Amino acid sequence: MKKVLLIALIVVMAVFAFAGCSPASGNTAAEEDATTPAEEPVAAEDPATEDASEEPAAETADAASEETAADDSWQKIQDKGSFIMGLDDKFPPMGFRDEAGELVGFDIDLARLIAEQMGVEVQLQPIDWTAKEMELDSGNIDVIWNGYTITDERKEKVLMSDPYMKNEQVMLVLADSDITTLEDLAGQKIAVQEGSSAQSMLEKSMPELLETFDELVGFKDYTTALLDVDSGQVAALAVDLVVADYYMAQKEGSYVLLDERLDKEEYGIGFRKGDQSFHDALMAAFEELKANGAAAELSNEWFGRDVTADF
Repeated sequence: MKKVLLIALIVVMAVFAFAGCSPASGNTAAEEDATTPAEEPVAAEDPATEDASEEPAAETADAASEETAADDSWQKIQDKGSFIMGLDDKFPPMGFRDEAGELVGFDIDLARLIAEQMGVEVQLQPIDWTAKEMELDSGNIDVIWNGYTITDERKEKVLMSDPYMKNEQVMLVLADSDITTLEDLAGQKIAVQEGSSAQSMLEKSMPELLETFDELVGFKDYTTALLDVDSGQVAALAVDLVVADYYMAQKEGSYVLLDERLDKEEYGIGFRKGDQSFHDALMAAFEELKANGAAAELSNEWFGRDVTADF
């Protein structure tokens, strides 16, 4: 009997034990997980992404700061007490030699006036005009300043100032010449100064006119070119109006200008690329001289009018 009760008790315990291990309660939890929407994970902010939008502005500011810090061009001029002006010494009335061999001219006097206003001196350095940009880049001169025409091509090579004087390109011929129009230049030899804006203009902006010439003859300076005009070796000279006016005044009645102008242009001052602080200091001094009337007074001495008033 005891054995029977013992066996029954074991069976009952086994049944309860089995019920306790049943997966019923596990399934309920699983079902709750399945029916309850899972929370979507929140993406953590990437610091690199957050900073990325700020990097271009920061880099631009840093680059500008470095460039400003690196530009000590004006400080260098102040330290040595002068700047070197590269010029063509056969380009009257802007820069040339007088009868005593001294360098004179409107641009030279203007440079001296501006240098004095800046508290430094100017050193005059005649150069080969065909190599003017090379002279500037090499450091032999600090500015190109002598009837330096502003062109897009030159702006790519130098830091160009704002214009300070207007000019025109013209054709000069002998007063007794049969040539009266640009069409009359067909089949003729025409003189230009090598490296001048007149040469560049004819070759790049007026190729149709250039093709009608027998030859475009280059000269180192206008003095030599005019000797060939006088002798009839060339029929005309393409030249800056201010230069033509000077020579016509020197040899009154010898030359005339064709009524048709080749081009209008403006003169500027060429600085080395990156020499912004020197440029700013010089142009600020120029503006002061225009404001106090000193620039106008100098201009009237050379031209009988204020050529700087146009700007």
